[in-house]
Amino acid sequence: MGSDEPVCPACGQPVEMVVRRHKTLGAWVPTWVHGPCGNRECERYPDRDAVAGPPTGSLRTEPAENAAPTKEAGPRSEP
Repeated sequence: MGSDEPVCPACGQPVEMVVRRHKTLGAWVPTWVHGPCGNRECERYPDRDAVAGPPTGSLRTEPAENAAPTKEAGPRSEP
């Protein structure tokens, strides 16, 4: 019959398998899914700006608006 190699449903080009994860009962479980299509003319080809952008939610460069105020380190006054 067919091969076990995954293909893009839109253009039929082979795609690679990538691992995603989800949490089940408190443990992260790997799930293998079809990766993005690598054919530039395919309608399912990922946008390069979205792929190359910074990861969301992993690093924060600005403090959150609803974060608790913190003490600022400044010169200490002696009593």
